[in-house]
Amino acid sequence: MNRQAVWTLVVVSTASFMAGLDNLVVTTALPAIRADLGGALADLEWTVSAYTLTFAVLLMFGAALGDRFGRRRMFLGGLAVFTLGSASAALAPDMGTLIAARAVQGAGAAVMVPLTLTLLTVAVPAARRGMAFGIWSGVSGLAVATGPLIGGSLTEHFSWQWIFWVNVPVGLVLLPLARAVLGESRGEEPRLDLVGTALVSAGLFGVVLGLVRGNPDGWTDPLVLTALVGGTLLLAAFVGYEIRFAKRPMLPMRLFRNRAFSAVNGASLLMFLGMFGSIFLISQYFQGVNDYTAEQAGVRMLPWTAMPLLVAPIAGILTDRIGGHPIVVTGLALQALGLVGIALLAEDSAGYGAQIPVLMVCGIGMSLYFAPTANLVMASVRPAEQGIASGANNAMREVGGALGVAVLSAVFSAQGGYGSADAFTDGLVPALLVGALAIGCGAVAAAVVPRRHGMRAARTVTAGRPEAVLADKS
Repeated sequence: MNRQAVWTLVVVSTASFMAGLDNLVVTTALPAIRADLGGALADLEWTVSAYTLTFAVLLMFGAALGDRFGRRRMFLGGLAVFTLGSASAALAPDMGTLIAARAVQGAGAAVMVPLTLTLLTVAVPAARRGMAFGIWSGVSGLAVATGPLIGGSLTEHFSWQWIFWVNVPVGLVLLPLARAVLGESRGEEPRLDLVGTALVSAGLFGVVLGLVRGNPDGWTDPLVLTALVGGTLLLAAFVGYEIRFAKRPMLPMRLFRNRAFSAVNGASLLMFLGMFGSIFLISQYFQGVNDYTAEQAGVRMLPWTAMPLLVAPIAGILTDRIGGHPIVVTGLALQALGLVGIALLAEDSAGYGAQIPVLMVCGIGMSLYFAPTANLVMASVRPAEQGIASGANNAMREVGGALGVAVLSAVFSAQGGYGSADAFTDGLVPALLVGALAIGCGAVAAAVVPRRHGMRAARTVTAGRPEAVLADKS
């Protein structure tokens, strides 16, 4: 890779790390936040949900803004908003202000994250994209998985405000660096699809709101039912509008006729469903059953959560050589088998030493999935549509994550609970098996991707076809 490509990889990977980290970093800091700012349980839940909601809802809109106004320009804007939201959260004097600042963070991340892949595609030669996407994916996966560890460590050794303050200097350094090294590009349709944007944003808001409130409020709660049903109807209306009426659709439905695009996005949703829900419960298992502190629990998750940093770049290099299809399928299968192993060991009350190999299998599986998926998504569409394809894939991941926490928590509550160590294990085991089943279905979906899909796409770009020219350096 040339110097610009390397610096672009540094910028977009760091930005993705910050955005991914803030998905779960606040979870282990909630007791300290409540002790400082007060508030009811619902307020604490909204400090997590406010970020998840705005992030998931605005991802498609963020990608569309980049296509319309310039991806580098909108990336800088999203990074600035995220940094400002982080500072506001650290300075929050009460729960209402903190929740609002978390929503601002999520909005900035929603604009920033879907553009990272497109900017990386612009900068990196096709023959090296597998390695670059592997590094990007490994860093992004590491951020999501280590959020509870980093949040617990900062809260324990400093204060809860530092889980937000840490983003500010990083953002201030990235802003001028990104302006200097990133190339500019736009989508082929300069006009925004305002009706489509409104429908998909409102629909995602309803679905994600219903999912994140389903367990705490009850699935028969009027707000939850209205949000889920209304969100589903709005998404259906979005699909109908895009097919029949939109002159310049923000998400062309013909993309889903592409077997590779549909299969990779389906696999992403199922992978995040199983992974997010499992990490959410396993981190609590280490604390509630094994009596570890939040920091100790995070350290003991490292055989799983740190693995992407080691394995994902290697998997990316293999993707460049043999294609992403077999690597993704293998990764999803290993992740599913690892969750089954953790469930069986938990049922037998096995010690941590016996869990280490199984945690490593989960980490290797997650790494093998992360590395080639971005390459497969970007290669499944035309270059001018890569921004919206990235936004769609990220939206699938966020909805899958919210769905995973909701579904696995519901299984956990139905079969066990927090009353005792035995009750927790009784709920954990079936929940992990459901997560493993979901990821196994994701492996089946990934198997539908044409075997040499990624390799053929790389050859097409390197052959010099005119549509492969994505951007001009501004």
